[in-house]
Amino acid sequence: MDLHDLTAAYALDALDPDEAEAYERHLGQCEECREQLAELSGTATALAFATVAPAPPARLRESILAAAAAERTNVVPLLRRRWVARGLAVAAAAAACIVVGVIVSLGKSTQTTAYSLVVRNGHATLNISGLSAAPSGKTYEAWVIPASGKAQPAGLFAGGAPATVHLTGTVPPHATVAVTVERAGGVQHPTTEPIYSAPT
Repeated sequence: MDLHDLTAAYALDALDPDEAEAYERHLGQCEECREQLAELSGTATALAFATVAPAPPARLRESILAAAAAERTNVVPLLRRRWVARGLAVAAAAAACIVVGVIVSLGKSTQTTAYSLVVRNGHATLNISGLSAAPSGKTYEAWVIPASGKAQPAGLFAGGAPATVHLTGTVPPHATVAVTVERAGGVQHPTTEPIYSAPT
């Protein structure tokens, strides 16, 4: 099959691992496919975040926050997670989790990329290893997303080598740290699905 024909399936996370790996190699060399994938991912993201879910019962909120406080750690090691167009199927559940301050990471690990998030006194450092270099004309951008608020840009990095990103600004309690692929120079608002997300 022509790799150009796999863009929609890749956006829907419908490729098997071998096909996904071949398509990702192709994506690094094909501007047309990158643009098409960005359009598909951007549309899915807009639809997912436009969904509003009802607030959960007060007792559920209290029990989840109590459990999160009991198990919370300041060092959160996670494998890379790829979010592509999965938000449509889980938008309501994700919105409800945001209301109670708990963010659920979706997707599956496709590479051996490792992330380690360290938060101390409202300041966060993100350590990344095994992440391939950003495609030509693109960059990786880190975000701090308050529990009730808009994503704030928090730093840029190129990938391709182990990196330590000291996130700009302070990280409020129950916020989420995420990473997306954006155009070179960065943007003020995320335009693609996060490749990594973790609660603080």
